Amino acid sequence: MEPTTRAVVDVTFMEMSRPPEGPARPLPPGWSIDRDIRPSVAFYRELYDRVGRDYCWWMRQVMPDTELADVLAEPGRSVSVLLENGRVRGFFELELPQEDLVNLGYFGLYPEAVGKGVGSAFLRAALDAAWESAPRAVRVNTCSADHPRALPAYKKAGFRIQCVVREAWDIPDRLGLQVPERLRG
Repeated sequence: MEPTTRAVVDVTFMEMSRPPEGPARPLPPGWSIDRDIRPSVAFYRELYDRVGRDYCWWMRQVMPDTELADVLAEPGRSVSVLLENGRVRGFFELELPQEDLVNLGYFGLYPEAVGKGVGSAFLRAALDAAWESAPRAVRVNTCSADHPRALPAYKKAGFRIQCVVREAWDIPDRLGLQVPERLRG
């Protein structure tokens, strides 16, 4: 058995049943989005770790490379990156598990991009991309390990809470993630 640290988190499942209203706020000058890239497994792991390290994102880190490559190659899955003057500062991942539903599987900023006033514009861009295929709904989930502004940001964007589920995660210690004391179970 591999050494792990137990984290107990509340996962909030949310849904948006119509596209955001009004014009999108533009990204600040020097910021852009590279849409629907096809990242290598190594680059994807870097994106996932840089965004999620402080929030206990671990599930994709323990996937074998071949399994993660298969996930990234799935039809209907897209990864887009946020750039500041050409430097990566975040990413979002959309998945179309059903024709009438889009899941915002992952969304986040690198630590150095947090607090620069780009998050809401980047989220709106992700939502606009999600609604391009005219789905019945867009879903996302967040949890009590995520950035404290994640849940309020999703609510402000138009998501409504569907349910909250308590989960226990056994996070492998080898990943070097710091599980906050408030989540240790």
